[in-house]
Amino acid sequence: MRDFAKRTSKKKSVSGKKSVFRSSKKSTQVIPSNAILFVLLIAAGLVITSFFYFRTDIKSIKPEATLNNVTIDFPTSLMENSILIESNKNEQLECEYFVQIGAYGNKKYALEAEKMLEEEIQNITINTVYSSLQPGKPLNSVISGPYGNKSAANNAKEKITKNGFDPRLRTLCKQM
Repeated sequence: MRDFAKRTSKKKSVSGKKSVFRSSKKSTQVIPSNAILFVLLIAAGLVITSFFYFRTDIKSIKPEATLNNVTIDFPTSLMENSILIESNKNEQLECEYFVQIGAYGNKKYALEAEKMLEEEIQNITINTVYSSLQPGKPLNSVISGPYGNKSAANNAKEKITKNGFDPRLRTLCKQM
């Protein structure tokens, strides 16, 4: 009888061969060598052109010795050339101090500011004034005062600042 299965008792020898998968196509470069050569030639041409076109004089920078001498002659010059200023001590000025809380284009906002501060600040008035920057536009100025001295005006200014406003101190002086 014939052995159609071809069973043989030959043992296959296991060797260190590993299968390697390779493409049948040759590997191609991502950027062709002609393109790289072309870019390098253009760069070299630009460098050579820039040396001839842009004539630069590059000189080495040499450090210079510095002297740290400071001469102040302000006080001595005042003593040599003294200036006298005449003043009349007989004239006295009477000053009143005000705190400007804000100036609003809409009277509604001026009334709102007055209402917010009426419990803490007395003598709040709203005056209609005209701006020097926009002469035709009336503003509603919210002012507190008059105060007899600058200290009282500054105290009121601090209270107003704590309520979220940005007040300004105003002074009105008259000759007596």
